[in-house]
Amino acid sequence: MLFTATHTVRLAGEADFAGFRRQARALLAQGVAPDEVDFVTDGDPAPPAEPMGAAAPGSPLRIGAGLLQLLEQAALHDVPQRFTLIYRLLWRIAQQPALQHDPLDADRQQLALMAQAVRRDMHKMKAFVRFRPIAEPGADDPLHVAWFEPGHHIVDAVAPFFVRRFAGMRFVILTPRRSLRWDGQALQLGPGAQRADAPAADAGEALWLTYYASIFNPARLKLQAMVQEMPRRYWKNLPEAVLIAPLAAGSARRAGTMVEAPATVPLRRIPIAARAADACRPAEAPETPAMRHPLPEDASPEDRLARLQARRRAADHCRDCPIGAQATQTVHGEGPIDARLMVVGEQPGDLEDLCGRPLVGPSGQLFDRALAALGWPRDQLYISNAVRHFKYLPRGKRRLHKTPAQQEADACLHWLDEEIALVRPAALVALGATAARALLGRDVAVQRARGQWSRHPASGTPVLVTLHPAALLRLPPEQQAGAFDAWLRDLRAAQVRMGSG
Repeated sequence: MLFTATHTVRLAGEADFAGFRRQARALLAQGVAPDEVDFVTDGDPAPPAEPMGAAAPGSPLRIGAGLLQLLEQAALHDVPQRFTLIYRLLWRIAQQPALQHDPLDADRQQLALMAQAVRRDMHKMKAFVRFRPIAEPGADDPLHVAWFEPGHHIVDAVAPFFVRRFAGMRFVILTPRRSLRWDGQALQLGPGAQRADAPAADAGEALWLTYYASIFNPARLKLQAMVQEMPRRYWKNLPEAVLIAPLAAGSARRAGTMVEAPATVPLRRIPIAARAADACRPAEAPETPAMRHPLPEDASPEDRLARLQARRRAADHCRDCPIGAQATQTVHGEGPIDARLMVVGEQPGDLEDLCGRPLVGPSGQLFDRALAALGWPRDQLYISNAVRHFKYLPRGKRRLHKTPAQQEADACLHWLDEEIALVRPAALVALGATAARALLGRDVAVQRARGQWSRHPASGTPVLVTLHPAALLRLPPEQQAGAFDAWLRDLRAAQVRMGSG
């Protein structure tokens, strides 16, 4: 005996869960049993849908948010009878409310497996869509077109992800049963397409294949794990899939070649920004033996600058202590050759090491705040450090600051003394204990000596001792405002040296 449903419900589309919810509420309210209803979607051969009568009075069925999400995902599955199965579970919950909390119920378990398959298909679509740009008449930017073959009705559900991910790019994603188009402002969902509607491979794809082959590591090949993550049914639409077989076949030979190859010596990493800064500096004359002799007292600023640049080049190759071999680059002092005030810190930090400039990290930002409060233009100061390279402890991807040892500070001392002799500042400011010891030649208790003047033993230049800004950053938040004001009072003692006191 053939089953004939007494109620036929037509939904607006394969993913019309909102329409299903409305119809299911009415059916449950009228007491329509699961074997009396048939759900069809547009495109399915079915008789015209019967209009639903008014819902019978009574309390609506309420289910938890977790179960509702599971049903919404399961409704995107490709199984034709998915809506009937969902309605059957809702009917049973209406009869026995405790069922919605039973994870071992057979209907719920089946729907959970369907929802899991849908989530996996959504993840694969996000990972395996490959765009190809094409030119459109009258458009300044290209239209990026992709072809994908999902296993379930997921295009509408995944569309918001692609809009967020490529908000500034015009794109079209074509699939056999659904397509979506984003013009940069509005999202349009439309009917399916054919594989021939998508563009063919271009030069950009050839470049991608070259890159993919170059990053292939034969020693880490796990073909079974790769197939689990990237099932073979997706390969036909992935450009890089054509390389998998030849790369896998030659992996053993390539791995052996890698093992037998000698170890490479890592190069010091000089950031592009630092190279660009070097390129913008004036041309430097080569250092000669005569440049190592002291300059006369009446040497011009140009001669002093040329000597300073020559000493910087020499410092770039300094290996008098181990720090230079580990740092990214030498961080020299910066500022005008005739600056009236020279500020000396301890050593470069992580950001200074990468940028090649002193006091630009968190401590430098606090220092800039102080300069703004004092009205001192930074470009009128000469800013340097007692130690020229960054000393650190590696912690994963982070580099933690480590105070330089006394021997390391002593190895850098002659660079600082030469800098002072060439800049000839009217006063020096020592930020912290390491800088104070380098400038005064003795250990200094900074908390007792802060705000006081001493003399540089070689040049006789006045030296003002104060805290390093990093010391303020280590204080509890409630103490930082008062400590900053006290630090400004220390620095204000050098106001007259800036020519404004």
